Amino acid sequence: MNQWTSFISQKTSNVGEFVNRSLDRQVKLAVTGLSRSGKTVFITSLIHQLMHGLDSSHLPFFEIASSGRLRGTRLMPQPNMHIPAFRYLEGIERLCSDPPEFPEATQGISEIRLAIRYESAQPVLKYLAPIKTLYIDIVDYPGEWLLDLPLLELTYEQWSAQIATLCEREPRFTLSQAWREYLDSIDFSQPSQDAVLRQASELYTDFLYACKKPEYGLSLLQPGHFTMPGDKKGAPILQFCPLLKIPSSKPEGSLFAEMKRRYEAYKEHVVRVFYREHFASFDRQIVLVDPLRAFNVGYNAFAEMQSALNMVLQSFHYAKTGLINKLFGGLKIDKVLFAATKADHVTPNQLNNLEQFLRQMLIKPQKNLYFDSVQTDAFALAAIKCTQAAYTQFDGQRLSCIKGVPKDGDKPIALFPGEIPVDIPVPEDWVEGRFNFVEFKPPRLSNAHSGALPHIRLDRALEFLLGDKF
Repeated sequence: MNQWTSFISQKTSNVGEFVNRSLDRQVKLAVTGLSRSGKTVFITSLIHQLMHGLDSSHLPFFEIASSGRLRGTRLMPQPNMHIPAFRYLEGIERLCSDPPEFPEATQGISEIRLAIRYESAQPVLKYLAPIKTLYIDIVDYPGEWLLDLPLLELTYEQWSAQIATLCEREPRFTLSQAWREYLDSIDFSQPSQDAVLRQASELYTDFLYACKKPEYGLSLLQPGHFTMPGDKKGAPILQFCPLLKIPSSKPEGSLFAEMKRRYEAYKEHVVRVFYREHFASFDRQIVLVDPLRAFNVGYNAFAEMQSALNMVLQSFHYAKTGLINKLFGGLKIDKVLFAATKADHVTPNQLNNLEQFLRQMLIKPQKNLYFDSVQTDAFALAAIKCTQAAYTQFDGQRLSCIKGVPKDGDKPIALFPGEIPVDIPVPEDWVEGRFNFVEFKPPRLSNAHSGALPHIRLDRALEFLLGDKF
C-alpha cells in the first residue's frame, strides 16, 4: 500500500509539474509613444513596481498583489541574444544618485523579460498547478522610429509632396531655409554624386533636429532614424532626403533616381525589418502621450502631436485590414491603454480633466479600436511621482498646488500649474502664457533597491493590461 501511495503521489506530482509548465504563458507588451513621451521611465518604473510587488501597499489596484497571490517577479535571460538588454539596473542607479536623475533616453532597440510567479485563483488549477508563471516581454525603442511605419504605404514622390506641404508653413518654412536653398541650387536630373546626397541629407537632418527643439515641439519628423540613427549612423541608407520639386527628367543614375532608390532601400531594410521583428506579435499595448508639452508650446505643436499619433495608430489598426497585419500578419492586440504621462505635474483635482482631454485628443483611434472589438481605456498616470500635493491661500480661498524641485533648480518650489481644459481649445485660445507646466526632477530616494518607486495610477495600468492573465 505504501508503494502504491508513493506511486500515486509521484504521478500526481509529475502531472502537476506538466500542467504547470504547459500553462505557463507569455505576454508581449508594446510600450508605444512619440519622442519624449516617457517610455524609458515608464518601463523602468513598471519593472520596479513588479519586482517589489510583494509589498502590495503601493499597488492597491493591482489585484494579484493586493490579494496576496503574487509570489514574486524575477528578471529572466534575454529572449534574443542579438538585441541589447534594457538597462533597468542602470536606470535605478541614476534615480538613486545625488542629485537623482531620470534614466537615459532610449538610443536604440532593447528588450527585457520578466517572470511573474503567482498563485492560481481557479479552484481546479489550485490542485494541479497551484503556482503558475507569466512571462512578460517588453521592447524599448526610440519614439522617433514609430513615425517610419506610415512610410511603407507612400512612394518617394508622395512622401516628398507631404514634406513640401509641411514646409510651406511656419515654423518649418524658416527652419528649413538652409536645406531648401541647397536643394534649389542642385539639378537632380544630373548624374548622382555622393557628396551632394550626403550634404542634402545632412542639411535635412539639421532641419529635423531644429524642429525637435522644445520651443517648437514638432512631432511629425520623418524618417525617424535621421535624428535617432542607432547603429545606422553614417550609413549610406540614411543619406537621402525628400525633394520639394520633382524634376521632369528622371534618367537612370540621376540624383533623383538615387534618392528614390535609397528611400525604398530604407523602407525595405530598416523600417520593414524593424516592424517585422518587433511589432508583429504584440498582445497588449500602452500608448504614452505627453499633452503637457504641447500645452506649453502652442496649438501647432498640439495639432502635430495629435496628427502624428493618429497616423501611427492608424498604421497599427487592429483588424485584419491594418497595415501591420497586411504586411506581417500575426498582430493580436486585444487591449490598448492610452495614458497621459506626467500626471504629477498637475494638481490632483485636475487628473480627471487630463484624462478627459486625452480621450478627446485620441477620439478617432479609440473609435477605430472599439469597432475592431479591442478593449480600451484612458488614464492619467505618473510612472515616477516627482511632486507632492500642496495648498496655499489666494484671495481668501484655498488653492490646490504641487511642490517639487524644478528641472533647472535645486530647491523645491510650490506652484499652481493651471487648469486642464476638458475639451480641446480652438486655436485662438492657445494664447501665450495660458499654460506653463514645469518639468520636475525625480524625487530623492535613499535606496530604491529596497522599496517601490512613488507613482500615480501605475497599479491601475498594470491591472488593465495584465490583470486578466492571472
